[in-house]
Amino acid sequence: MEGCALIAHNKLKITGTMLALCSIFIFNSTTYASSIKTAAASSDATIAPYGHDTYAELTESDDKGLIESLTGFKYNETPFLQSLGVKLGGWVDIGFTGNPDNPSGSNGPVTFNRGPNEFRLHQVYGYIEREVNTNTDTFSVGFRADLLYGSDARYTYASNFDADENFVGRILDPNNQHQLAFPQAYANIYVPIGNGLTFQVGHFYTLIGYEVVPSAGNFFFSHAYTMQYGEPFTHTGALAIYPVNNNITVKGGVVTGWDAHFNQPANFLGSISYTTDDERTTVTGAVISGSTESAFATDTGTAKVDHNRTMYSLVLEHSFTDRLHYVLQHDHGNQEKTSFGRAAQWYGVNQYVFYDILHNLTAGLRMEWFRDDDGVRVNGFTDNYIGVTGGLNYTPIAGFTIRPEVRYDRSTSSRKTDKAFDNGKDNDQILLSVSGIFRF
Repeated sequence: MEGCALIAHNKLKITGTMLALCSIFIFNSTTYASSIKTAAASSDATIAPYGHDTYAELTESDDKGLIESLTGFKYNETPFLQSLGVKLGGWVDIGFTGNPDNPSGSNGPVTFNRGPNEFRLHQVYGYIEREVNTNTDTFSVGFRADLLYGSDARYTYASNFDADENFVGRILDPNNQHQLAFPQAYANIYVPIGNGLTFQVGHFYTLIGYEVVPSAGNFFFSHAYTMQYGEPFTHTGALAIYPVNNNITVKGGVVTGWDAHFNQPANFLGSISYTTDDERTTVTGAVISGSTESAFATDTGTAKVDHNRTMYSLVLEHSFTDRLHYVLQHDHGNQEKTSFGRAAQWYGVNQYVFYDILHNLTAGLRMEWFRDDDGVRVNGFTDNYIGVTGGLNYTPIAGFTIRPEVRYDRSTSSRKTDKAFDNGKDNDQILLSVSGIFRF
């Protein structure tokens, strides 16, 4: 009893400290936002790249990797790579997740950093690309291929590609903690029609949501429930991308379902984004809809039946100043029937606040609510999941970023057993985590 009381006391103490720090952060960000002048071109205040597509921008010359930072050597500017017209890039992400409850096995429904009180090699990520030229009057062809090794790889599998139908890895021993996945392999074809039409064909990341798989594209080490359980990760198919004007870009095409490689029915995937002239505000709506094959047990074995699954995401990104940034995300999904034998609905709201304290130090806060309305997406039980995460991104040297964070999760279920956290014994938990990203 004394041990349980001590754990409870420590948990409440840490929770109180976390909430107090979050409150101070919000207050200070709001109070001082109005006093920050709009940064000039020479200002050291920069908008941190987070979210979709931004991880690809980390090869730009103004964002050095460790190799260039330490030696001055720019491998992408060597005659050999320039003669091929390709770029190489990547990073290594190593992290530790501390859990005061010290559960066995996992941190409950928190997935990517699921190992309690242990260091993990999360990502050894590499890619090669040839950028398609969209500023030309002729056809242009480009490509990109990504490789991911580490404990995060199992979450990016595509069935019938780097995993089997049950999402068990095909390449390495599936019992190993570290796996190998190929989350992207696609070609881009630019056609000089109108404002320029680009076709993307192959295997690529989804358009849905805000957070992404590549570590370098996220502020936080851990992920939101919406990203972990409510959205697809990758698709195989073809998309057309067309900039209507300087403000509006439309994407749309046909893919083979969610995280599947030609073994699921065709789905429509599309998005439309609008960016204001001053580039301070962007609104993106994305949707995927189509049939999915669910397996059902029958008297003679297993049968697959098609049912519609549709979901959308809305993401608003706004910079109040050059230092203070805000993101609002809403997801909603419906599925007519699942392998549980029932329909499913899930939805949630996420909010993010980022404040650039210095040119190399940013504070962030994420507040999320995810509703698994029919107990299909997370643990098999109808539940609400609430998470509050506060953290920092500190880059002491170009090419290396350290990401400490404190995360509090809570389930609102009244279940007496099979609770969400601490091996089914608790409705909440605290995670104290840190990761380091080494870009090369």
